[in-house]
Amino acid sequence: MKKIYTSLSMLVLTIAAVAQTLNVNVGNVTYQFPASQTGDMTYSEGTTLTIMGKTFNIEDISSMKVDDTEVKDNTVNVAYNGSSATVTVAGNVAQYLTVTQSGAHVSIEQSSDLAEEITYTLSGTSTDGEFYMAGSYKATIELDGVTLTNVTPVYSGAAVHIQNGKRIKVKPLTGTTSTLTDAAGGSQKGCLYINGHAEFAQKGTLNVVGNVKHGIKTGEYFTIKNSTINITSAVGDGISCNQFFLMESGTINISGTGDDGIQCDLEGTESTGETTEHEDEDTGNFYISGGKITVNCTATAAKGIKSAGDINITGGTFNITTTGGGTWDTDDLETKAACGISADGNINISGGTIASTATGSGGKGIKCDGFLTITDGEITVKTSGGLYYNNGTTENSNYTGNTDNVNSDYYSSPKGIKAGLKTQSGNSYTYSGGIVITGGTIDVTTTGRNGEGIESKNTIEISGGQITVNSYDDAINAAQDLTINDGYVYAHANNNDGIDTNGNCYIKGGLIFAIGASSPEVGIDANSEEQKKLYFTGGTLVAIGGLESGSSLSQACYSTSSWTKNTWYALTYGNETFAFKTPSSGGSALVVSAASTPSLMKGVTVSDGTSIFGGVGYTGATVSGGSSVSLSNYSSGGGNNPGGPGGGGGPGGRF
Repeated sequence: MKKIYTSLSMLVLTIAAVAQTLNVNVGNVTYQFPASQTGDMTYSEGTTLTIMGKTFNIEDISSMKVDDTEVKDNTVNVAYNGSSATVTVAGNVAQYLTVTQSGAHVSIEQSSDLAEEITYTLSGTSTDGEFYMAGSYKATIELDGVTLTNVTPVYSGAAVHIQNGKRIKVKPLTGTTSTLTDAAGGSQKGCLYINGHAEFAQKGTLNVVGNVKHGIKTGEYFTIKNSTINITSAVGDGISCNQFFLMESGTINISGTGDDGIQCDLEGTESTGETTEHEDEDTGNFYISGGKITVNCTATAAKGIKSAGDINITGGTFNITTTGGGTWDTDDLETKAACGISADGNINISGGTIASTATGSGGKGIKCDGFLTITDGEITVKTSGGLYYNNGTTENSNYTGNTDNVNSDYYSSPKGIKAGLKTQSGNSYTYSGGIVITGGTIDVTTTGRNGEGIESKNTIEISGGQITVNSYDDAINAAQDLTINDGYVYAHANNNDGIDTNGNCYIKGGLIFAIGASSPEVGIDANSEEQKKLYFTGGTLVAIGGLESGSSLSQACYSTSSWTKNTWYALTYGNETFAFKTPSSGGSALVVSAASTPSLMKGVTVSDGTSIFGGVGYTGATVSGGSSVSLSNYSSGGGNNPGGPGGGGGPGGRF
């Protein structure tokens, strides 16, 4: 023992003399103590050595040496190399950490006495390894080009498991690419699992493969700035979090998931299943102000972005594609379908560029149960799937029958944009949510059977923006009142009404180009069967298929006896000219109106102006050629019978 004591004394004198670092090696773990911090070292009874509060059993020490290594306080480095890993611990935090290791499987337990943030840096490559950390103080995880695959889990099936309920910063270091793959035989909730808050930052890249459940799972909020995250495969969601999801910048690419792309659920305690109500706390919400999100979901009824609360988009670029069909939910006893962006609460869009495509049966582009409010941004939605029908015993993903008397739980109709709820209690209905549009550019196309363009289960109010809808079924439909105060609205339905409301329809301004199918469908339909009507008081109007019977027309309207398909027309009123191209099919009546008495030309050539509605309209147009069209006074909204009482459109919202 005297020899050991003498050796230790010499080491102390050495580091004190030249201000170097004492390295204490315990297996593959090295504890580094700078000379400036060590002070007195206690050697007790020939069995233990205590340095800076860290006590070692002498028999556990593999070696000790002094060198000129510079030690950065509050750091731990884990370097993976095949089937093993080396761990280096800064001396100032050594006493608070318990490090255990089995090959390349590393576990670190933080003491509850720890009161400083530690940065854990992971590097190297292992074909069977993991990193596990538990504690009660916030931490930073740096991913320095690490490639980590967990095959035979020792501490967790995850590649990286942070069992720490505090804020955890995850930093894929700038210029590096890290890849994590979890164990196929584990029970982990994610390949990268963080029990607390996860904050992703720095301009590195992280690739993730989830072989059991989610790609990335956080117990609380998830934020990202600058980083690139690629989820290339996951049995469950690509990213699953609780509390809220916040993205300021960076890139997220998700594909190959067995469920949703990104899901944010209500905050709660997983062990008890208790959750916090969305209305009481800021929970279940998305906040996206920048960056780029690309999601490709192929799973049945999967959602590209799914929120248990609200979705708030102020910027960023979104490319969301869902290809999965509908399914029958045996728990809720109703059909479910895929959707690009879905919220149980509200969706607020005030910026950004959004493209959402759904190709499966019953698929939807954007959906929320509350209010959809759009004030700015560029939104493109396309759906091509047909109606999905399944009553629990019968399945037909391309149903062609009439659904008028079918329980709505048994089918899911494709929609471009859908908002609001219509809830039945006995023989009465309650309406909530709705759609409010004051700005932005919105382009919706639905081609599958029964596909509606924009639908509200309550009201719709449009006061600005440019809206272009081409649909199989109703282009724009409201279960209650619909109001247009301003903006540019193009609503073209190939098999139903252009604009359809089950309540009153109020058109007070804006430029509206509405196209309905042949009789009995109309360009603009209100629910006259329930003593509702169209109130037209102002704006510029072109309606192919006419207007609902019994309309109240405060501003004079005019009609033609016929119109020519696929032809450019020019509607001139005062000093303004609106040029528009007629469709290849539609109702027989063509009704026009403007603030001053208009004139109409057909067969014109358009040489100038501002293109709108996907190129089928021009405002401020310069036109030449063509021939004059005779206009007659149009009264009482004669539907497809210009100038007469007409039959108007059928009941709205039949699908």
